[in-house]
Amino acid sequence: IWTTAQAGSLGRHCTSAPESTWLSLSALKAKAEALGYKVEKAKVKAACGEIYARDGNGARTELFLDPTSGAVVAKQ
Repeated sequence: IWTTAQAGSLGRHCTSAPESTWLSLSALKAKAEALGYKVEKAKVKAACGEIYARDGNGARTELFLDPTSGAVVAKQ
């Protein structure tokens, strides 16, 4: 079961940049995969890329990415 979290509830700010400057969802997924995560689900919500994935040990994790750079802003 995935826990539901809003990036704002984690006290993190992803971006205030205009949506026209954001990476595509597939590019955000590729950024997470390059960090060693196996992406199961991805979406953009509230100006954050939300990636539901498994880490190298198979544990479920949720990543919040800055949609302009793909940088991890928060992890849960």
